[in-house]
Amino acid sequence: MILEEYFNYRKELLDQSKDDEGFIQENLILSQVLPSMLDAKLIDSEDFTNSYFKSTGDKLKINAYSINESGERLQLFLIDENSIDLVASQDDLLISTRASYESQFKRCTNFHNKAIKGHLNDEIQDSSPVRPLVSSISSSQGAQQFDVVEIFLITLTSTVSKQGATIQPKRIEFDDEEIVVTYSKNRERHSKELIVKRRIIDLNFLYNVLISQGSREALTVNFEKNFGNPLNAIKAADEDYFESYLCVLPASVLSRLYKEFSTRLLEKNVRSFLQFRGVNKGIRETIRKEPEKFVAYNNGLTITATDGDITFESGQYKIKSLTDFQIVNGGQTTATIYFTQKDGFDISKVKVMAKINVAKEATDEELEELISNISTYSNAQSRVSKVDLRSRNPQLVRIKSLSESVMTPSGKKWFFERAKGEFNTKLRIAGSNKRRLAKEYPTQRRFSKELMAKYYSAWGNQPHLVKKGGEKIFRYFIEKLTGEGEFKKPINVNRDFYEELIAKIILFRRLEKIYGAGKNSMGQLRSAVVPYTLSILFMITDANKKEPSFDLLKIWLSEELESDLEAYLTQLLRLVNELIKKYSESDDYGEYSKKEELWRRISSSKEIKEYTSTDDTKKIIDKYGISKAELKKRKGVNDKTEEVNFKNLSDNFLIHSNGVNYYKLIQSNSDLLTGADERSLLNIIHSIINKKDIEDNLISVENRLTNKFRIEVPDFFDSIEREENLLHNTLDYIITNYNKCINEKKDILLEFQKIEAIAKAKEIKYASVIDQIGKNLAKGISPTIKQLYYASYITKDKSVKELKPITTQVDISKVRIDELVMRKMFEWDSTAKILSPKERAYIADFAWGLKKLNSFHEKNIKKHLETLLKNGFKIY
Repeated sequence: MILEEYFNYRKELLDQSKDDEGFIQENLILSQVLPSMLDAKLIDSEDFTNSYFKSTGDKLKINAYSINESGERLQLFLIDENSIDLVASQDDLLISTRASYESQFKRCTNFHNKAIKGHLNDEIQDSSPVRPLVSSISSSQGAQQFDVVEIFLITLTSTVSKQGATIQPKRIEFDDEEIVVTYSKNRERHSKELIVKRRIIDLNFLYNVLISQGSREALTVNFEKNFGNPLNAIKAADEDYFESYLCVLPASVLSRLYKEFSTRLLEKNVRSFLQFRGVNKGIRETIRKEPEKFVAYNNGLTITATDGDITFESGQYKIKSLTDFQIVNGGQTTATIYFTQKDGFDISKVKVMAKINVAKEATDEELEELISNISTYSNAQSRVSKVDLRSRNPQLVRIKSLSESVMTPSGKKWFFERAKGEFNTKLRIAGSNKRRLAKEYPTQRRFSKELMAKYYSAWGNQPHLVKKGGEKIFRYFIEKLTGEGEFKKPINVNRDFYEELIAKIILFRRLEKIYGAGKNSMGQLRSAVVPYTLSILFMITDANKKEPSFDLLKIWLSEELESDLEAYLTQLLRLVNELIKKYSESDDYGEYSKKEELWRRISSSKEIKEYTSTDDTKKIIDKYGISKAELKKRKGVNDKTEEVNFKNLSDNFLIHSNGVNYYKLIQSNSDLLTGADERSLLNIIHSIINKKDIEDNLISVENRLTNKFRIEVPDFFDSIEREENLLHNTLDYIITNYNKCINEKKDILLEFQKIEAIAKAKEIKYASVIDQIGKNLAKGISPTIKQLYYASYITKDKSVKELKPITTQVDISKVRIDELVMRKMFEWDSTAKILSPKERAYIADFAWGLKKLNSFHEKNIKKHLETLLKNGFKIY
């Protein structure tokens, strides 16, 4: 059954990797797969440089490459094109032999070997996307820079064992290879060993990352196997949840570990903060001048693990291996030791103190909390900020609640995937409601927390950081939200923030679409050109004190780009595409666009100054601008509004919708439950029967059990039949009407009382609950689940559409345009911003008697009135 899950996921990946004409594009496959590799910490960023090259005769192929954050690791990506064939049979997609993968890997290893020897230099044209990579690999600089080459074979096949009665998934691993490369440095010839690693990224791997909700792939360090001997240690503590050991590590062990695993060694909070390109001068000087005193001067390392092979032999503790190895303090020390040795310094006399904490008998939540606290307190004296990068960060939780509460002007919601695989899990357990859920949240209205960081941060002055992607931009985003690091105060995450966020997503994705991908694109630099372009628009509006800010609310209201703005940005995209190539000091434009230096050059270039001084730019700013004073005033008004948080009600609705029988079925799988789980299930069932709100701790237990069943018994959900649920319709009805009141600036209580009156007239049971709900919403309080049950009697009525508040159609021809009406129009639109600033000023001139109203102007005013009425303005 697990194989069926794999192939269902394969279909999703392929569907999301089709271009506008319905063809599978290999670069779009990479865009789907690399975020999962980032979640597993196999790579530092989901960004890649397209370098497609294929030679059928020589059996060579490569799709893309990336260079890791610290610069010593070249990562090559190869896609098995046969595995993404839409008509491939399941039998063809079940791979059981090493030889099948060997033949694929050879295409990339042969490419790499030829490139090192310079055999491809004359074959590859300068215009080829693979040219910068070939030049780098064959150069002395590249040979000196890269210590490790990782080849990732991306294949949408499943690796299986066909022995026994049933086919079972398995994992095939490949040993590292070491090759000798020579290079010139200071007119001398040098040689060194280059490690070549090979890793299969198949459906087994991708699905496991998905259902683990983005957890890092546990790193096991085997000291006996890798270094010939275990670590000798002293046990310092033995507590309920962990035990601690003290030991002394030779610097050669740390250097080799960093070479083997790079930033995978480092705990997420540390890895995303440290700057590895510049080594610590103090550490380097100690290694160079007083290596034997290093152990006395340096604070040492703090390491965590979730398990270990530790024995007590001859009066000595011996650490043979550690599972889920993470350095939570001492990352800078480890990196500096490695790069100092790489630069030719002797580290044989250097030793480092290490405290190793091994967790034991703890739940996943306890384990995460323990490691997080160790990391926080270990780094208390360092520059590592305490920002929480996990999905449970309070600001991310707040954004999640807004995504479940706020509807667009057209009545749609966006899905924020706070944890990896969250939406996929919802689909998997939705049963017969799967189609409705997929329709409600299509791909174009979903976003992950990592993508959100890029979309949000591109509207600023850090496009090079957006290009880097990965945990660098995510940390920047979280620190900006929470007021940590370089930021002085947190951002108010409210409805204004969320509406602007969605506008930024629409803007970013539309520019990606305009730039294109594949044969008909503007070029190969989309991941750099789009953020650079948006940063230029930000620079000439929001960042310019003399100019209006860009009114993102206009994009939120229209949910698209108007033709004039799209035309303007298309030309800017083309210009930026050329400027990146012009001002880069490297042929590898993708890598160079990650440097702040390139952004400074482009943003201050004469070409940008000329483009942003044109009449077209002035027209765009006039139409889409809003004065900074007006923007501040508008946000100040909205800051006082108490936004209703529907998150808890949404969670309750999902559990109550499952029904009692669903949780009794879970109870029947007692072998998967603890005693605490069984008690929690009884409490959930009791709450459903009595229509009570379910407590937050029980919601967390329910989420955990759902994920556990998803992993261990995925076919459990196949037997669940769900009917279209009235609770869903009722919740949707309440949230829709609430959002209409907010967007159209109507009195919430009054509007819900109108609905109540109509329901009472129809003699619908429990109609008065709508009044109670309206009173709560007006105070910023979400309805209870019991109120939702009672309100479902109203939505059950087939004439539910008639229960919307009745609006009076205004006959424009009969409206008398006087100063009072025009002043109301001006004051209402000063907040709503439906009209342009010029149109608003035009009305003001007549509203306050600065100009005389005649029949011509009255006709124009009525046109503006008609526009405002369509957007919720009320005359009376």
